[in-house]
Amino acid sequence: MTISPTAPVGTAPADSAPAPLPVEPPTGCPFDPPAAFGTLRTEEPISRIALPDGSWAWLATRYSDIRAILGDTRFSSDTTLHGYPLSGMTGGGNTQNRGFIRMDPPEHTRLRRMVTREFMVKRVEALRPEIQRITDELCDEMAREQGPVDLVEALALPVPSLVISLLLGVPYDDHEVFQRLTGTLLSRTVPDDEREAARVELRDYLDQLVTAKEADPGDDILGRLITEQQRTGEITHDEVAAFAALLLIAGHETTANMIGLSALTLMRDPESAERLRQDPGLIRGAVEELLRFHSIIRNGPRRVATADIEIDGHLIRAGEGVVAAVPSANRDESVFTDADRLDICRPNAQHHVAFGYGTHQCLGQALARVELQVVIGTLLRRFPTMRPAVPVDEIPFRTDMAIYGCHALPVTW
Repeated sequence: MTISPTAPVGTAPADSAPAPLPVEPPTGCPFDPPAAFGTLRTEEPISRIALPDGSWAWLATRYSDIRAILGDTRFSSDTTLHGYPLSGMTGGGNTQNRGFIRMDPPEHTRLRRMVTREFMVKRVEALRPEIQRITDELCDEMAREQGPVDLVEALALPVPSLVISLLLGVPYDDHEVFQRLTGTLLSRTVPDDEREAARVELRDYLDQLVTAKEADPGDDILGRLITEQQRTGEITHDEVAAFAALLLIAGHETTANMIGLSALTLMRDPESAERLRQDPGLIRGAVEELLRFHSIIRNGPRRVATADIEIDGHLIRAGEGVVAAVPSANRDESVFTDADRLDICRPNAQHHVAFGYGTHQCLGQALARVELQVVIGTLLRRFPTMRPAVPVDEIPFRTDMAIYGCHALPVTW
């Protein structure tokens, strides 16, 4: 790729055309982020990239700069602000499409606080036996199968889908609907009109779901939002539906793809897999390392500056967009020694930014950790000889999606 020069402090950006955002992993190395990130971290950690609409934004690739950007509230998450670097998957400037992750404090703080307790570590840990039961039942079904099994369809997608449906009070019988719509919304290749149609269909589905719950709330997250916040006037019907959309999509897509990638990684690293089987106590640290190693959000998060801000000697002006390359930060050699190698005993793996950083750090990270710990540990124990059923170059990786992973993962044992 051609790396365009950045602007020194106090000057306008260069006129040369910026390069597109690197999104493809290196050929033959599906676990690694784009190779261009390594070059940029060394030569130009703050650079310019071209966006699909013809505009440009700053790209940050170094760990320290990304933490500084994500931790600074002068970088806004509000997609309606002029200059926000839209990806097509954010819903643009339509306020109906914004969940609280697309808002800034104090609005963001008010809404996030309403569900924070639902995802606190103690509460999530109480779900561990139920997550284990779901995982065991799905593994029992897998064990009865003859021939190769698609691990994504059989386990990686059902576990987080069942769990988030249970927590939200969404009928799991509808999982094919929300998984289909989520797939369209997160695709980088579908036409804008198809994505908008999916967004409208999901909004209508959740609007009907919330309406039904207003009549019969139930003991679940959406039910409690209705009885404790909506009925007291602290939150509206539409805001409850927006909560449902955010938690439903984020609650299954991200973890499902991390399960698939983690399983494949350990199948290709039998030494680490055997070490985890021999010492299950290592699984928590291994999950942190897998999160660092994969960083499945490959084209963000994104922000727009609301004031002139200097980052590492570069002036980012108010109204200019920024893309924080989290996969690059998590492979920064100045923070993680031998960063391109998986080390399940890495002492500082928990310092990754796979869940983001700052006020918008992932609300559901405790739930994701428990799901990954349970599923990966169970797979290692139940299927010690599991291996890919096809060569790696025949596995359909999600290079066309905003969230990286495997569309399918055929395995056998």
